[in-house]
Amino acid sequence: MVEQNLAGKLAVVTGSNSGIGLGVAEALAAAGADLVINSFTDRDEDHALAKDLADRHGVEVRYVAADMSKAADCRALIAAAGRCDILINNAGIQHVAPIDEFPQDKWDAILAINLSSAFHTTAAALPLMRKAGWGRVVNVASAHGLTASPFKSAYVAAKHGVVGLTKVTALETAGQGITCNAICPGYVLTPIIEAQIPDQMKTHNMSREDVIAKVMLSRQPSGQFATVEQIGGTAVFLCSDTAAQITGTTISVDGGWTAL
Repeated sequence: MVEQNLAGKLAVVTGSNSGIGLGVAEALAAAGADLVINSFTDRDEDHALAKDLADRHGVEVRYVAADMSKAADCRALIAAAGRCDILINNAGIQHVAPIDEFPQDKWDAILAINLSSAFHTTAAALPLMRKAGWGRVVNVASAHGLTASPFKSAYVAAKHGVVGLTKVTALETAGQGITCNAICPGYVLTPIIEAQIPDQMKTHNMSREDVIAKVMLSRQPSGQFATVEQIGGTAVFLCSDTAAQITGTTISVDGGWTAL
């Protein structure tokens, strides 16, 4: 069995000071990878989080602030990393509204952060990966990259775009020691999901418990949220030599959602 040991690799994880991104960063650090973690803030607690990860896992971790809604910041993040063996495109936001009521600024922000940022970071990282002769790009898409739900037009459009970008990246890097895949989580109880619950309660006129059971997890046959640890473990697998011939595909971690 090929070991999932990432010692000596440097991973850049966007949107990684909480939620899925932090779960992936934890898993990569536990597998031995050095890290650059990121969000748009530049607080003492962000840098303290990096130090905590480094201390607990015995790896090097830096926090680099960059606004993933801005192309220049996306590319500057990779430049600041200095090298990039593993790129985890995770940054994302959400807004829920009918198409005809969807705020234009929310549409623009979701497309920029959830989709365009992955393009810009990938474009900056690929030359570094090609120079090294090895690289892994893992895009955190969504079950909504493979299917749709009402009131999430921007998010669904962006995540479908991420899946398409994943395939193109894989084709352009095939045979170069680089792979690109997308993880498609179902519902994971993270801050971004927590933030959706009040809007869904208002839209459906339901209690919190009913929104979770009847709206969110109604499409997740397992009836359970996926965990950030499960997403992190999937990312480590995709970055390992075991997955060297897995590229251009999606892995669903959705409790059976997209099997329906």
